[in-house]
Amino acid sequence: MRTSRIALTGMMVAVAFVLSYVEAMIPIQIGIPGIKIGLSNIVVVLCLYECSIKETFGIAMIRILLVGFTFGSLSTMLYSFAGGILSFVIMVFLKKTKHFSVYGVSIAGGVCHNIGQIIVAVLVLQTDLLFYYFPFLLLAGSLAGMAIGFVAAMLTKRLDSVFKQIRSEKHI
Repeated sequence: MRTSRIALTGMMVAVAFVLSYVEAMIPIQIGIPGIKIGLSNIVVVLCLYECSIKETFGIAMIRILLVGFTFGSLSTMLYSFAGGILSFVIMVFLKKTKHFSVYGVSIAGGVCHNIGQIIVAVLVLQTDLLFYYFPFLLLAGSLAGMAIGFVAAMLTKRLDSVFKQIRSEKHI
């Protein structure tokens, strides 16, 4: 991996980590536990369009580990990994179909992240009653996905020249 790619990957992990920290500091409670906007997913969606799948997956997983060890617990990491992996797989698939915009990919990612988390919660807590929570998670994931998609689309346009320059650099 070229030095510029390593630096970019490290910078993206750092930005995602900082966005997670900023989100943890926002004292917004809407009465439904576990619902967040997922600011760090801006980085994941941006990287999905500007970096390789391997780099994007690494950034997403390292961010989950760092945030889990810093602000969470083993159980929060378990939920985050389940949601993160499911949303990542679905976003990659939808992006490759070329039938979905950044917004659609991001909305699907937000919804699938919540689906992954609720499946793990049902398995861990051994109760199907958590599926009643799903309509709220669907709405929250859609709204968060729209917001994240909007910001990621804007950043993709504005940073495209920077990413093109990094991709075009020759190995020295």
